[in-house]
Amino acid sequence: MAVNERRVAVLGAGTLGEALIAGLISGGWRKPDEIVATGRREERVNELREKLGVEATLSNADAVADAALIVIAVKPQDFDVLLEEIAPVVSPDQTVLSVAAAIPTTAIEERLPKGVPVVRAMPNAPAIVHEGIAGMCAGANADEPHLALAEEALLHLGAVVRVPEPYMDAVTAVSGSGPAYFALLAEAMIEAGILLGLGREVSTQLVVQTMLGSAKLLRDEQMHPVELRERVTSPGGTTIRAVRELEQAGVRAAFLNAIQAAMDRSRELAAGAP
Repeated sequence: MAVNERRVAVLGAGTLGEALIAGLISGGWRKPDEIVATGRREERVNELREKLGVEATLSNADAVADAALIVIAVKPQDFDVLLEEIAPVVSPDQTVLSVAAAIPTTAIEERLPKGVPVVRAMPNAPAIVHEGIAGMCAGANADEPHLALAEEALLHLGAVVRVPEPYMDAVTAVSGSGPAYFALLAEAMIEAGILLGLGREVSTQLVVQTMLGSAKLLRDEQMHPVELRERVTSPGGTTIRAVRELEQAGVRAAFLNAIQAAMDRSRELAAGAP
């Protein structure tokens, strides 16, 4: 069957897959009738049809038949079964984009026909509100046109950075797991505000907006973190007193150790460790 250059198949359209589909449609990159999604339950398939207006099916093999871009968004434990289903109908004329954590491109390529281009990406949770970032790398058969196609799709979830595959575990540790670090920091700051007498709602609003605004300063003004910290830190003032406490508590070293541990675990998972 000939490949339809406009056709996109999203296999395993859960939270991330649904966010991608919504982004592709809202950004005008694809129309609903150019996208097909799959789900494991009839209820989910019906929900995707009604919510997004796309074609939806229980059959992964049917979905990929003529799609130029095939996005694999299933959980890692469902990967082998899915690849068995689609292997007979996938061809080197199609591009396979995997957004499953810790699955190397070689593990995908060896289960698909020879020559199929595979691109691996690691989006993070803010992709759901189209403010995420994804690390992306090429498999053995993926050239610039395949990477460009995958990148165009991923840009509808946020930003994209290209890295060699050995660094994907570092991407996972920094940005994939990153939202949890910020959530932990936000939780601690909110609790501190409550300790100081602020109501939970007020403390939460102060912390969340401060984090959002600080992130936008760093991104939009291309401000270095040191510059932002120095702007807020007056000699003998409140901020320097707080920063001293954080440094004495070893917060910087704790983050370095934590992110290193996350990368080590990502490598273990990629190697098949339980």
